[in-house]
Amino acid sequence: MNKLLLAMLCCASWVSAQQKPNILWIITDDHRVDALQCYNKATTGEKYSKLGYVSSPNIDKLAQEGVLFVNAYTNSPVCGPSRGSMISGRYPFRNGHYQFEQTHQQPDFVKPAVPQTLQKQGYTTASFGKDGAYIFDWGPGQTFKDPGLYNYKVSFKHDLQKNDIGDYWAQPAYIPGTWKMIGTEERVKTPDGKVVQYLLNKRKGQGSVSEQDLAIRKKMEQKYEILRSYTRSGNKDLIIGGENPMPAGQTIDGKIVEEFKLYLQNQNKTFTNTYGKNKKGVDSNKPVMVNLGFHLPHTPVLPPKLFRDKFKKKKYKVPAFSEKEKATFTPQLHKLYKVLNMTDMTDKEKQQAIQDYYAYCAYGDALIGDAVEAFKNYSKKNHQEYLIVFVVGDHGWHLGEQGIEAKFGPWSKSTQGAVIMVSSDKTKVPENIVNTDLVEYVDAAPTILKTAGVPIENSEYDYLDGINLFNLINKTENRDYIVGETNVIVGHRAYLRTKDFAFSMKTRPDNWKKLVPNKNVKWALNCPLEQAELVLYNLNKDPLEQNNVAADKKYRKLAAWFRTKLGNIVLGDGRVECDWSQANSYHISNFAKGSHDRKLKIPENLIP
Repeated sequence: MNKLLLAMLCCASWVSAQQKPNILWIITDDHRVDALQCYNKATTGEKYSKLGYVSSPNIDKLAQEGVLFVNAYTNSPVCGPSRGSMISGRYPFRNGHYQFEQTHQQPDFVKPAVPQTLQKQGYTTASFGKDGAYIFDWGPGQTFKDPGLYNYKVSFKHDLQKNDIGDYWAQPAYIPGTWKMIGTEERVKTPDGKVVQYLLNKRKGQGSVSEQDLAIRKKMEQKYEILRSYTRSGNKDLIIGGENPMPAGQTIDGKIVEEFKLYLQNQNKTFTNTYGKNKKGVDSNKPVMVNLGFHLPHTPVLPPKLFRDKFKKKKYKVPAFSEKEKATFTPQLHKLYKVLNMTDMTDKEKQQAIQDYYAYCAYGDALIGDAVEAFKNYSKKNHQEYLIVFVVGDHGWHLGEQGIEAKFGPWSKSTQGAVIMVSSDKTKVPENIVNTDLVEYVDAAPTILKTAGVPIENSEYDYLDGINLFNLINKTENRDYIVGETNVIVGHRAYLRTKDFAFSMKTRPDNWKKLVPNKNVKWALNCPLEQAELVLYNLNKDPLEQNNVAADKKYRKLAAWFRTKLGNIVLGDGRVECDWSQANSYHISNFAKGSHDRKLKIPENLIP
């Protein structure tokens, strides 16, 4: 009798666990949304980008199976703070994460990350590839130590590349037998299993790179047609085009998908992974949430030959950029342009940069199709429901717009992406729907948590800044604007976008690196107008964001209104500035608490 009762209890527990769907959360990196034919068709009626040919059959198929949110925006156009905001469900200005700070969970204001909350709901959480949230384990002399947010994790950098599984990557170079860093080395994995390595550069005081290293580098660059951003005053070694030395499926992202598939295929048993380690497959008796983080199409932009050859002869339209447009840049944005300038490239180099970028995106499409199929098969095999949330790019990427090839700016090509959501339960997520509501990437957290059975409507989850995407599908909630902030290369800048206007402003003074947390936090609201460096685009007349009208007398009052609205939100409604070198040192600013109400209410007399 006791054995029968125990069996019944175990069965009841299993049924309860499997009422919660498996979740696949896909995030690509530096992914322009116009690399997706489904997005282009939904927004312009044409299948190709305005620049030219793109290919995305697998992602297009996925979008047809669910809802495509075409007006989705990152809350920071930089990898670290964007991913940090997604996994925490909080804006950068509310989690104190503005660039590549080594954040941790010691301060009082920090809340559990999404996988930590899911684990309490009975989920196994796993991460494959790039998570890049910059949340580390706290300790004196803090370093990049994994805090263990996931039950299972395979990192492209720490697990694969350190075992020489990759394609073309840079890493720190040390004096042999020591931890003394002398510079950066580049490694090239070839199909025969060999790894070619050479010094890329040396730190100041360490001498010059040898002639032998320079010769090896030149040989590799010629063999794989490597295009670097030589015209930039920033990172001139950055690879923005070329052929991947490894074939399709064997690149770093291909290996990440292979690891993911091995994990699912070997459920409830031990297996040997791609770098020879014994690992335990997924526990099929528990729901699983997998964060699948692709490195592509982030630099180095190196599509494998199979895909690159399809794009090499395509002719692309290079975005127009003029001195007149550059003249509208504020000092902060002009500095950004100077560091990321693409305009000095030759026409041939510009074509290669665009061809190889879109080819890399097409390769990513193939890998995503493979991963999605494996995930669906696993769920079907175990009679489990599933939810797929695909965030198209942790942010965007410029290919000549605003004169740059990069991200980091407040413009749409830096900040806009898309979200695709698919469920095995079509009553929850209908098929073939295009949604035009404004979406923020922080919306992913409450959507995933709600799907897992977390009661996000309870007050203990009030820290979540996003909207449950199911509420947008059901038309029970919406927003009039999106907000974001960054602090990379040129200092703090915040942005607010509506469907009609794009506004941004400088939020902290030039000495931001020496700021005491939240000291003089109202600076951007009280400083002389020119120091706030306001930028305003009327998207109805200027969809390409080429004419800043903030100083135009017809728009001055409107720009001032946006300055107050955005300033109150990011500076006075829960702004956190934290000294991450300390365990618990921060300040929260609430002088305008409640100003982030998701409503605009612009006085009609201010709109020209």
